[in-house]
Amino acid sequence: MPISPETNITESLNVINSLDTSIIATVQTELSPLYDHYPVLTKIVWGVPLANLLAAVIFFLVILGLRKIFTKIVLVFLQKLAKYSKTYYDDRVISALKEPVRFAFVIVALHVFFLLTYKETDFIIKVLDSLILYTIFWAILSVTEALRELLYDVTAKFNKDLSKEVGNFILAILKILIGGIGLGVILQVWGVNVTALFASLGLGGLAFALAAKDTASNLFGSFALLADRSIRIGEWVKVGGVEGVVEDVGMRTTKIRSFQKTLVTVPNQLVANQPIENFSRRGIRRIKMHIGLTYGTTSEQIINIKSDIENMLKSHEGISQKDSLMVYFDSFGDSSLNLFIYAFASTANWAKYLETREDIHIKLMQIVEENGSSFAFPSQSVYVETLPQTNP
Repeated sequence: MPISPETNITESLNVINSLDTSIIATVQTELSPLYDHYPVLTKIVWGVPLANLLAAVIFFLVILGLRKIFTKIVLVFLQKLAKYSKTYYDDRVISALKEPVRFAFVIVALHVFFLLTYKETDFIIKVLDSLILYTIFWAILSVTEALRELLYDVTAKFNKDLSKEVGNFILAILKILIGGIGLGVILQVWGVNVTALFASLGLGGLAFALAAKDTASNLFGSFALLADRSIRIGEWVKVGGVEGVVEDVGMRTTKIRSFQKTLVTVPNQLVANQPIENFSRRGIRRIKMHIGLTYGTTSEQIINIKSDIENMLKSHEGISQKDSLMVYFDSFGDSSLNLFIYAFASTANWAKYLETREDIHIKLMQIVEENGSSFAFPSQSVYVETLPQTNP
């Protein structure tokens, strides 16, 4: 007959408890001679012989001292030893296990303390067993998180562009599975039949499914985002009214850091169902402007200025020559002769785009000055036909 995982865990905990009981029986045997030599140790304090209470406190402090020694010596030694390996995964695993191992010493200290003071009731045993299982699954989750980069390397072999997004998605599923298994095992310690619990949900399960409708929509939204490759971590996007840099694409939400440095969390179903404007994938940036020349500029000057601007843009290393490039005498304005300039910078980087645009502005000023013209500004001319006569 097959043995369930819950039965194996229960038997393992029973073995641990039996070992602890035998060790404590040995300690109790060693304490018996002290009762004869020092009768005061037989005095009952809080329902416990004084000798047992003192032994429990001493053992508790000794185990905590061993925890400090283990942290300062053994873990430090292992971390130094790991530095000689070719990978850094072992360093991260050791660091991840540090806190769970330290907490395990506390559990052992509590276990010994309650045994020596005869206070280890069924409730205390279940609490301590639950803490042991909690520590085990805590360690597993910590190691899983420590191996995040390893998971990225594995997913990169299938799709380098989406290695982080897929890796984060798989890691989230693993954490949920590990956490769920851990919770089920702990409930088993308290006598809860997890299988029967889920089977007995009935209408409650249906209500839960309806309540989790949005969660399911967000989950399928994350599948759609990964399949379409519409956004990636680090890209500058605009989704609806949210614009910024993508920091994470999770199972339920996408996190976008706005340019005001606020973190905006958007449900994946909204991201998947709204137009996504991805600025990082355009490759080039548009330069579009109007410049106004004074009405004193002659037609010959305008032709020369237009020709010089076209030549400047065609020879500029920061301007894309494969895309539209236009310079036209566009219109007669109220106070200026307007030239229309349209081109594309050969970069999507914001800082480099600004540098290119600044350089073009300076060159435009030089071209206008060299051709003997000047830039117009809003103004009005008032003509007076007659002046009022003044009395002498």
